[in-house]
Amino acid sequence: MADDLQIVKGTKEEQYETLLPQIKALLEGEPDLIANLANTCAALKEQFGWLWVGFYLVKKEELVLGPFQGPVACTRIKKGRGVCGTSWAEAKTLIVPDVEKFPGHIACSSLSRSEIVLPLFNNNIVVGVLDIDSEIRDQFDETDEKYLMEILSWVDLAVPLPG
Repeated sequence: MADDLQIVKGTKEEQYETLLPQIKALLEGEPDLIANLANTCAALKEQFGWLWVGFYLVKKEELVLGPFQGPVACTRIKKGRGVCGTSWAEAKTLIVPDVEKFPGHIACSSLSRSEIVLPLFNNNIVVGVLDIDSEIRDQFDETDEKYLMEILSWVDLAVPLPG
């Protein structure tokens, strides 16, 4: 399937509509969480060309870096710290049009200008986050949230509870 990933141009919706079935096909029948998170990151980065796409997983009282695509990243993030830690603490999606205006933003890359972070759930407990950064301000919106939440619904239950 990896060789068959079709990158399309068009509206954001058209790009997601073409990409979603491809991601679903990558995930179906694959029980390994890390493989699924890695392929999800790769497909999103290939399609949209964002600066950074990756997962952080809850381990004890921190978010720990998981599979990602992009420049090196922060390895551990405390609950409530930065955009990722705040998304975890509040159990909600955060769309940040300008990261320089977000109180306590953690600058893993000086190139990042906007960000979206979505929590990953298992039994209504946040077990990780999907973090996406762009070099363009105001890159993300409700359209991204809608489609990314759908993708996360396919991997949510595969993510183990923190411990």
